[in-house]
Amino acid sequence: MSENLSEDFESKLAKANEILKQLGDENLSLEQSVKLHKEGKKLLEEAGKILQNAKLVVKDADDE
Repeated sequence: MSENLSEDFESKLAKANEILKQLGDENLSLEQSVKLHKEGKKLLEEAGKILQNAKLVVKDADDE
């Protein structure tokens, strides 16, 4: 995985972890919780796509 993709992947995971911590706040409103949940889900989906693409690159390299 290129360094840029690795940094992007790690950045998305770090942001998702921060959102998870925020969701643990019992004073968070329902509206804020829903917003954070959507944002976290999007970040994890993007990180998953980066990981899937990296797997394909590794697989292609192994096939050569």
